[in-house]
Amino acid sequence: MMPPPLPPDLESRRSQMFPVLDARDLERMQRFGEVRHFRDGECLVAAGQPGPGMFVVARGRVAISRRDGLGHSIPIVEEGPGQFLGEVAQLSGRPSLVDAQAVGDVEVLIIPPHRLRALMVAEADLGERIMRALILRRVGLLETGAGGPVLVGPPEGAGRVRLEGFLTRNGHPYLALDPEQGGEAASLIERYAPRAEEFPLVVCPDGSVLKNPLESTLARALGLLPEGAFETRYDVAVVGAGPAGLATAVYAASEGLRVLVLDQRAFGGQAGASARIENYLGFPTGITGQALTARAYVQAQKFGVEMAIPAEVASLRCADPDAPLALELTDGRKVLTRTVVVASGARYRRPALANLAQFEGRGVFYWASPIEARMCDGEEVVLVGGGNSAGQAAVFLANHARRVRVLVRGPELAASMSSYLVERLTASPRIELMLETEVVALAGSDERGLRCVRWRHLPSGREEEHEVRHLFLFIGADPATEWLAGCGIALDAKGFVRTGVAPGEEPLHAQAWAAAGRAPFALETTLPGVFAIGDARADSVKRVGAAIGEGSAVVGQLHACLATATASRRDNTQGPPRALR
Repeated sequence: MMPPPLPPDLESRRSQMFPVLDARDLERMQRFGEVRHFRDGECLVAAGQPGPGMFVVARGRVAISRRDGLGHSIPIVEEGPGQFLGEVAQLSGRPSLVDAQAVGDVEVLIIPPHRLRALMVAEADLGERIMRALILRRVGLLETGAGGPVLVGPPEGAGRVRLEGFLTRNGHPYLALDPEQGGEAASLIERYAPRAEEFPLVVCPDGSVLKNPLESTLARALGLLPEGAFETRYDVAVVGAGPAGLATAVYAASEGLRVLVLDQRAFGGQAGASARIENYLGFPTGITGQALTARAYVQAQKFGVEMAIPAEVASLRCADPDAPLALELTDGRKVLTRTVVVASGARYRRPALANLAQFEGRGVFYWASPIEARMCDGEEVVLVGGGNSAGQAAVFLANHARRVRVLVRGPELAASMSSYLVERLTASPRIELMLETEVVALAGSDERGLRCVRWRHLPSGREEEHEVRHLFLFIGADPATEWLAGCGIALDAKGFVRTGVAPGEEPLHAQAWAAAGRAPFALETTLPGVFAIGDARADSVKRVGAAIGEGSAVVGQLHACLATATASRRDNTQGPPRALR
């Protein structure tokens, strides 16, 4: 059977997506798996169901097809001896995105996720070929929407935009249908008769239908949340999956520590929403924030990092000095861990506009991804902000919008934006810079969303009102550290986490540190065993490169902390207090 054509950008890489391993490769893989047999027509794995791992075909052929909750099944490829079944989901044991069926009698080697990760580390050259194929296959599924949920709702509906953003930023495929176009989408609307607030309908791979679900509800339905994560004691729990948190996860797990990463929204943090990062070392032509952090996300899974996304941490508990640290989640579950790394970054700052919340997701946005750019095609947009993120977003949106007005409160951009971005903004005929200007009012309706924006020129007091349907806010961020309240961790006046001690300075909670037998490490907070890195840390450089550097640097301090704690338990059965209470 001839395989169907791939998307053009992947067709030239078909041999990398579906490599054929030789006899020596198969021999090297034997010790990592178990041989199983399947009869003709038997299902090896079904879309939406957890699989046992990666299948390596030794004899016979296996038909791979993609299927969605609407019942469509489309052949992808047939794989024979020397080929393997799987994509990046198999690194962490998540549900399969495709169906696999035996064609004739089949013999396969099944390599479970933990053994697959061991294979990639032990057999580096073979692991590289396998990893490249797994990543390219996920890219193909993303481009076709195969194996994911089907979203049915108006393209600019707040619920659909919200869920599209969640799935896109978490690298999960999906299809989106507009009920106005008729066909199956209209039939679903007729069957379920949703009210306006119940859009979009989400048809899961197993055929179940959700009505405008929360991200956490959708994640559970898709099998994205590892339920076993909350029954394990970890060496390191990283709160935040931005560049800093992902760097910690990769380096710590590669050095043998058991690591869990939690994030309430998606991997990548604010950097993941950047349209293009051009000043990060090693990427002379630039790279999107999504692409950069997606690579780190897959790399972390390769080393066995467990990911819990979305999972929001409500508080840190350290009441019992002899017990591990405990992270309490907003859904009531707990994570027990020996150390915590605070990499929760910052939350988008919101201007003081009376009805701002009414239009969030309905014309007001805090990032500019291809989803938002699609809605702005040929229209006029307003963007507020004078930092690098604002500049990157303005340049990106100018490729889609008719005109991008950039409003900046200050008298110039040079103090807050890189010079290469300033040059691009001033050179673009579609970008209009409006200095010393701020937004003062929004207008619209619940039904139609944002329709009008009013702004004021600060020196003159002159106000203008224009019909604008899309407003992008990039006015900075506040530290996401409120979950640390009450646990003995010191914050600065702005809410950023204080770490280390200056030369000659006595650490806060000196009694606790005396009991611990050491001073705080450079990236350690005032609570022993809790570290802070990246944008959440006081005095940190708010750059992607700096965040990644701190994420790697903290791992050595984690090792030292864990070694000290182990020695302390041997010497003192009572255990030192974690902090003065």
